[in-house]
Amino acid sequence: MIVLGLTGSIGVGKTTIASFLLQEGVAVCNTDLLVHELYRQKAIIAQIRNLFPEVIENGIVNRKKLAKIAFYSQKNLKKLEEMIHPYVRKAELFFLKRAYEEGCKIALIDIPLLYETHAESLFDYILVASVPSHVQKKRVLSRFGMTEDMFSMILSYQDSNEEKCNKADFIINTDTERNTLQKNVRSLIAKICIMRRG
Repeated sequence: MIVLGLTGSIGVGKTTIASFLLQEGVAVCNTDLLVHELYRQKAIIAQIRNLFPEVIENGIVNRKKLAKIAFYSQKNLKKLEEMIHPYVRKAELFFLKRAYEEGCKIALIDIPLLYETHAESLFDYILVASVPSHVQKKRVLSRFGMTEDMFSMILSYQDSNEEKCNKADFIINTDTERNTLQKNVRSLIAKICIMRRG
C-alpha cells in the first residue's frame, strides 16, 4: 500500500484535493476531523478541563473558545499539542492498519501540520496543496468569524508555503478550475503508481 501525506496551510485547497482523491478510490483520513472526534471522548475532555477549564461547557469542549485560547498563546498551543498529538498519531496508525487490511492501494492522511509535527516518516510520498498568497488570503478571510489577526496568527505557527513546497514530493496548485484540478489529481495518482512499480 502506498501511504501519501497531504499538507498545506489554511485555505490552500487540501479538502478539495482530498475529496477528489476519495472519488478515485483513495482511502482518506482527515486529521482535523480526527481531532474533533477526539474532543468528544470523556478522557480527553477531562484532560482539556485540567488545562483550560474555561473551554468546557455542559461537559463538552467549546472548540471556538479553545481555538482562541490556543492560537493567541504559543505556550497554550504547545500544551494542547503535547496533549492531543499522541492520540492523533495513534488514530492515524489505526487508519493505516485498517486501510491495509481492506486492501487499499493508496491511503492518504491530510495533516495540516505535517512538517511542523515531524510526521514525514509515516509517508512514502508527501503532497503539498498550494495557491498564491493573495488567493489564500481572500479564501481565508471570506470564512465566517475569521479576522486578519487570526489569519496572521495561524500563519505564524506554520512553515511557509515556500518551505513546504521545497520539501514536497508533489505539489498541486488549487488556483484553477475544478475540472482541471480533478484531472491533475488523477494524473498524480497515475504518476505515483508508476513510480512505485518502477
